[in-house]
Amino acid sequence: MPAPKKLTVVISQHQGRNPAKRKLEEDLAVALMMNSDVEVSIIPNLYDLSADHSGTLFLKALRGDLVVLGWLYPRAIQWILDRNGIKGRTGTVLLRGDDEDEEPDDRPDAIGALNVPDRLLYCIDLKASTDSQDFLDEIQRIVDETSQQTVDLMSWIQGDPKQEQLERYLNPKAILEADSGNNGSVADAENDEKVRRRWYPVIDYDRCTNCMECIDFCLFGVYGVDFLDRILVENQDSCKKGCPACSRVCPENAIVFPQHKTPAIAGADGEVASLKIDLSKLFGGGDALDMAVKERDIELVRDGRDAVGTSVGLRQRSACGERDELDDLIDGLDDLDL
Repeated sequence: MPAPKKLTVVISQHQGRNPAKRKLEEDLAVALMMNSDVEVSIIPNLYDLSADHSGTLFLKALRGDLVVLGWLYPRAIQWILDRNGIKGRTGTVLLRGDDEDEEPDDRPDAIGALNVPDRLLYCIDLKASTDSQDFLDEIQRIVDETSQQTVDLMSWIQGDPKQEQLERYLNPKAILEADSGNNGSVADAENDEKVRRRWYPVIDYDRCTNCMECIDFCLFGVYGVDFLDRILVENQDSCKKGCPACSRVCPENAIVFPQHKTPAIAGADGEVASLKIDLSKLFGGGDALDMAVKERDIELVRDGRDAVGTSVGLRQRSACGERDELDDLIDGLDDLDL
């Protein structure tokens, strides 16, 4: 009788070299290697991986339920995975940070993700605790409750685990050159795949209504549409580093910038800093819209272009946040589906 397949756990490393964060990653990796119920792998920061990086290809090849731990809010992790073709239903995670509460998403107008397989993705924010045991307990809870099993990854990596490989891989000096490892057996990487820090929007399709506000507002060619005329991030590296303007004009808070300092823009759910998010004020209205226009103008000027203020890209709102006759006319033409 074949051995039961194990749950795959992936640790996505922090972008920097903070000793406390590195220690938490190392403690988790070592403890999970000793857990016979899981297969553990380590990849560079998920947000920074290119589509052809071996870490991305490794994740895409996995089947079955998957646990991903990273230094991002769970919603950000989920939709970065989705963007890279790593799809699944949202698994329930009970370990959450103090600045985030679970917020059920009942959004009938959202367009939703495409081609979602019957598997569960458990996305865990490593900022939720400083104690590795909290994460180990949560992972064991997931192992105990799930009936689905994941693929045996030993076809990827041959041979027995080698402690010296683990030590080399977890060396902070090799963080940005590391390859993915597995169940204590770390791939004997050539260390030639460098990753660089990226900045780009991630679309939450469980909130997105395909209103096209973002593609109208962004003047840098970041957004496009797929063969079904659904909005997508087409040219992620055209995004201007540090600029979250398009997220502010999104009426559904469906655009996430995972590295932004504001939790609501970075993908936090529920209560943030003890105050319930008022999306009507924080995203797409009043001060938020003014800020978005200023942020866009700054990037236009840096590009050697002219600032446009509120004269471009606000087809569903006037500068003061109210609709005008032109808005109604354009929306009426849209409804005709010509």
